Amino acid sequence: MPRRFCFALDLHDDADLITRYKAWHAPGQVPGPIIRSIREADIQSMEIWQAHDRMFMIMEVGDTFAPDAKAAADAASEDVQAWERLMWEFQKPLPKAQPGEKWVPMTRIFDLGEQP
Repeated sequence: MPRRFCFALDLHDDADLITRYKAWHAPGQVPGPIIRSIREADIQSMEIWQAHDRMFMIMEVGDTFAPDAKAAADAASEDVQAWERLMWEFQKPLPKAQPGEKWVPMTRIFDLGEQP
């Protein structure tokens, strides 16, 4: 059974920037090396949802996914680093994010399946 991770991030509150950010994430627009790096990390599903300038990312990962290994691979990849620099033109950290923290992990506080 896949594990699920959820993250939040803000965009600059600028309609043009948000439109451009969404265009970069349209089908076929994310560069191939970025998609490969995601899949090679055993990320089986990834969705980004939007509410105004707030973004939510939901990832389902397989047994071999390791966050530290993904972070190290990303840091070593020129393609991923170029993508991250481009995305920072649109993104801004959440108000209480740690220095250098981008996507902030979310904690589940409710699960319908756990309810009587």
